[in-house]
Amino acid sequence: MFVNTMPRYEILSADSIAVLDRGWRRIVSEIGIQFAKPEAVGLFAKAGQQAVYGPPFVRAGDVRRDATLDDFRQLCMLSQGFDELDSAGGVICEPNDAPLDSRHLDMIYALATLTDKIFMGNVISGPNAADTIRMTEILFGGAGGKGRAAIERTPATVSLINCNSPLRWDDRMLDAQFEYCAAAQPVVLTPFLLMGAMSPVTIPAALAQQLAEALSGIALAQLIRPGCPVIFGSFLSNIDMQSGSPSFGTPESAIGLLCTGQLARHYGLPFRTGGGLNSSQTADAQSAYEALMTLLPTFLAGTNFVMHAAGWLEGGLVSSYEKFIIDIELLKMLRVEFTPLEITEESLAFGAHSEVGHGGHFLGAAHTMERFRECFYRPMLSSTANFERWLKLGGKDTAARAGEIWRKKLEEFTPPPLDDAIRAELDDFVARRRREIDD
Repeated sequence: MFVNTMPRYEILSADSIAVLDRGWRRIVSEIGIQFAKPEAVGLFAKAGQQAVYGPPFVRAGDVRRDATLDDFRQLCMLSQGFDELDSAGGVICEPNDAPLDSRHLDMIYALATLTDKIFMGNVISGPNAADTIRMTEILFGGAGGKGRAAIERTPATVSLINCNSPLRWDDRMLDAQFEYCAAAQPVVLTPFLLMGAMSPVTIPAALAQQLAEALSGIALAQLIRPGCPVIFGSFLSNIDMQSGSPSFGTPESAIGLLCTGQLARHYGLPFRTGGGLNSSQTADAQSAYEALMTLLPTFLAGTNFVMHAAGWLEGGLVSSYEKFIIDIELLKMLRVEFTPLEITEESLAFGAHSEVGHGGHFLGAAHTMERFRECFYRPMLSSTANFERWLKLGGKDTAARAGEIWRKKLEEFTPPPLDDAIRAELDDFVARRRREIDD
């Protein structure tokens, strides 16, 4: 797992943080946050208070179509196949060919059997969350019913609880939050802010609203189960004021992201933000530079948990296979860039200077020959061939090369090992719940 140990990039002064701190407290005190679940209101009263992330489409090459369960499984396999991703995610795409009321069972099953990375729980409803928890208990507790103690001791899944911004937590999300918090599973409490639509248009106003919403959700988590793991969530961008469409990879979202990191550290909270966000319709230059506009500040801010890191297109409406590979290349390069440089006497390579002397070259020097295979980053996707060789190899652009890579990766996929008894218990649970749901 990659750990970013580089210095954090902080742009807010102490006075600015103090203004934002007063701002969110005023929103909570004078306007309030709405919790659309009586049990949540009751918990706040007892404590002395008044009280989308699955793309429906996929894109492979030039074909944009409804996402299927096979797409979901293949994206799980690709997530498993690249070490740059520590988590397999959750609703990687919305499998439209699976029955609506029971598709969460197929999705969690795929995440549990096709990857050994942490996955995200279903948050559509309380029963769906309960199903996720039970399947996670089976997976991590082994056959025999000891799973709840195992996952309460060491959390096994993480779930996204989105605020219905502005200033409202809906009942369905709260139902899921109650289930996960009661089981001591970490939740990402995330305001969903598009400046100009779900918040005022100024970045400071959006940041104050984000604090009010996120911290109120975090407070509820602690009322449900004191000590429940939480992550300060942030999804902050803006709309196009000419069309009203969401915009991603914007300078404003990058500034908000950097500020969010500094604020989360101020309150002593791990935080989620960033990703390979973009508004492009296809895996083109726009999709890459907008994704980098979000991924670079993600690294600079020292983000703890990143969603939408690979494959995002069309403002989140599309999971793209080619964009997935482009984003993996970006993540590979950023990991190298954010690995601290070791400066030692040996790294100064004085002996190479002695060997080469004045006016020579270092291509054949012993120092070079000993290190040439691993001294520089070697791209997985990018082409460094000259024009003639590029033409000889087919003259393929980035998207075409990415298409070859993801198809080869799927051909080579081997699922991680899973105990037969655990798999059988998962199969039995899914079959029983499908009968009960009658879907």
